[in-house]
Amino acid sequence: MKKRVIHKAQRVMVFIDVQNLYHSAKNLYGAKVNFKAIVDYVVGKRSLIRTFAYVVKTKTGEEKPFFEALTKLGIETRVKELKEYYGGLKKADWDVGIAVDAIRTAPSVDAIILASGDGDFCPLVEYLKNQGKRVEIIAFNRSASSELKKLADEFIDIEADPKKFLLFE
Repeated sequence: MKKRVIHKAQRVMVFIDVQNLYHSAKNLYGAKVNFKAIVDYVVGKRSLIRTFAYVVKTKTGEEKPFFEALTKLGIETRVKELKEYYGGLKKADWDVGIAVDAIRTAPSVDAIILASGDGDFCPLVEYLKNQGKRVEIIAFNRSASSELKKLADEFIDIEADPKKFLLFE
């Protein structure tokens, strides 16, 4: 991984699209994401204002220990219930929630870090950059939107150092 150029005086916020990273880690590596390592790396020596993880709650509640682990790391969770539709379709999309939170909090920071490779965030990245914000993306190169990677001020590829960012069982 090349040396990153970051300014220590920057105030940053991190927004984690948990489902996006979870599924990529599982499908590409059969592994889990080390969220602490990701946050520590992307923030570096800059001033972290807040970190949000957008998570989905199921009826079984089996994810509760995971939510608690995130909270212990100092990551604030935003929780949405999994919606189940007729025919078995399940949906819990956080894209709009992440975008609204990023836009709402952008005036108080210098840089926004988005942990997601979802191309639906391209308009958000364009908007934030037009507001003078530095926008960094951390995601899996193979599953990240090529347009999103191009738009970002910096794209950090989790796959460049999977042992650093993933937990192998």
